[in-house]
Amino acid sequence: MSWTTIRLELARTPAFPNGSAARSYVLRLPLGSGGLIDEKEYRIHPELATARRFWPNEPDRHGTLLHTRHGWALSYEPGEADDEKIYRLDAHTIQPGAYLTLTDPDGECLPFVVKGLSPA
Repeated sequence: MSWTTIRLELARTPAFPNGSAARSYVLRLPLGSGGLIDEKEYRIHPELATARRFWPNEPDRHGTLLHTRHGWALSYEPGEADDEKIYRLDAHTIQPGAYLTLTDPDGECLPFVVKGLSPA
C-alpha cells in the first residue's frame, strides 16, 4: 500500500457516548504494508499529505500533515497556533477499527476511530 485516503470519525467521549460521524477527518497519507506511516515516502512528497476536517457548524478546514520537533501534526495555516497533534502517529497501525488521538490547539485530546481506507 502507499498513498491512502483515511476516514477518521470521533470515537466515544463523555460528550458523545456514541461517537460522532459529523466530527471527522479525511487524511491522505503514505502507508507502508504494515499500516504504519511511510516516513520515507512522506519525505519525498510531503505536499501530498493532506487533511480535511469536517465539523458541524464550522466551515471545512483544509490542511497538511507536518512532521514537527514534537511529532506529527495537522496544520491549517502557517505557524503552530492551529496545529492538531496526532499522538504517536509513527507507532500506530492505521487500519479499520484502530484509534488515533488528536490534541487540538487548546490541549483537548479526542479519540478518533479509523472508519475506512482506500487508495488515494
